[in-house]
Amino acid sequence: DKATYEDLCKVMKDILDNKVEKVRVSQRLVTSPCCFVTSQYGWTANMERILKAQALRDNSSLGYKAAKKHLELNPDHCIIQELKKKADANKNDKSVKDLVMLLFESSLLASGFSLEDPTSLSSRIHRMIELGLGIE
Repeated sequence: DKATYEDLCKVMKDILDNKVEKVRVSQRLVTSPCCFVTSQYGWTANMERILKAQALRDNSSLGYKAAKKHLELNPDHCIIQELKKKADANKNDKSVKDLVMLLFESSLLASGFSLEDPTSLSSRIHRMIELGLGIE
């Protein structure tokens, strides 16, 4: 199963770039298409939120110490299966990038992290709603 989704993991890592340390296939997910886990020594979502809220924080060390996030994909989920088909057909398709970013941002929220740019998520959701309603 991992080898089947290796290309999708690479495409997603390329799109997400330095937002994630790694994209990999998971066997522990049941109902969600993907989730975040932090590396063994990385910060949890709660620790990251506490440190970002510090009034006298040093921003230069924040990026270095921020959670090294791993995005885990559920290969049995229909969203991931369809995303794989779309990415295999054309990995440079704008909708593939939008879907990957939408999965990324929704998984961040579900895992307890905060978004860097909430307006990009809302505009992406609006585009998907327009697409679903057939509005061009």
